[in-house]
Amino acid sequence: MEAVLSHEAFGQSLNTKFATFTDEGEPVELELVEVSELKTFPGQESFAVVFRGPNEATLGQGMRAFEHSRMGQFELFIVPFKQDAEGLYYEAIFNRFPE
Repeated sequence: MEAVLSHEAFGQSLNTKFATFTDEGEPVELELVEVSELKTFPGQESFAVVFRGPNEATLGQGMRAFEHSRMGQFELFIVPFKQDAEGLYYEAIFNRFPE
């Protein structure tokens, strides 16, 4: 199944779990905790998604393979950007030309 990485698809998957892996191949569960507002411009759209993972498993910036029960398998470039008592947060930003 080819993943559809749309604002709508992420919105429908808010507060659900996604599987990915550390650089060492250890599985990590991330929760989708935020989907920003969809911003549209003539011929362009942008939005961001934020995942929260455990404090014990740090993922560095880069491409990660993701798997989700509804959205399927896909890759995202994520960037760690903050940490608190609840976990480590990672962001993926989408800037693209809609079809």
